[in-house]
Amino acid sequence: MTGFLASVDNLQDAITVSEQGADIIDLKDPNQGALGGLSIDSIHAIVDHLWEKSIVSATVGDLDADVSLILEKIGQVADTGVDYVKVGMFSQEHIDKCLPTFEYHARRGVKIIAVLFADTEFDVERTIKKCKKAHLAGVMLDTAGKNAGSLLLHRPVNELSQFIHLAKNHRLLTGLAGSLRQEDIATLLPVAPDYIGFRTALCKDLKRTAAICSQATIQIRNLIPSQSSIAQQG
Repeated sequence: MTGFLASVDNLQDAITVSEQGADIIDLKDPNQGALGGLSIDSIHAIVDHLWEKSIVSATVGDLDADVSLILEKIGQVADTGVDYVKVGMFSQEHIDKCLPTFEYHARRGVKIIAVLFADTEFDVERTIKKCKKAHLAGVMLDTAGKNAGSLLLHRPVNELSQFIHLAKNHRLLTGLAGSLRQEDIATLLPVAPDYIGFRTALCKDLKRTAAICSQATIQIRNLIPSQSSIAQQG
């Protein structure tokens, strides 16, 4: 079944989306780019507050294809106690040079999600195989340019289905995100990603850098069937 991922940048918004039933609370700073990273102290504070209440992921930031820097940031973010560490694959150099080295942390038990971008070119099958070989926990397809349209403008549904199918065949956790709106949920649920991620659609006035709107969060939660609601229906 598909879960609801909500991206936030502060403790109060993290509490809001947790209370409204988000399945993963994703920590990133929208003012710092597509996968802008929060400070380690901020991540620590949110993880400590949501300990045993919610699953938490966090990004390492929009980093250049610098192996040493990315490995260092993965370690720092993992040490905060997050459940998943998300790392952006912004270029082919990231995929070819950096991604294979993540095995170092993955073999130590760090659950790493490689974030790929629908508005860049990459070989889907080859990249997913690299993720599996590096023992990553999962892959997510997002958009790097937040002003250039949503995920569905960059990739048709059949390509999204292929991405999810290939990743699941390699037993990788899957996610879709990228300036998605409430109306996109009905289109994406049949694709069956493990998670659908939202930021802009959760914010006041649909402004990506604004605070989280509780009502918008409730509306999206209601459009993505939760495990508890399915159990009740059964």
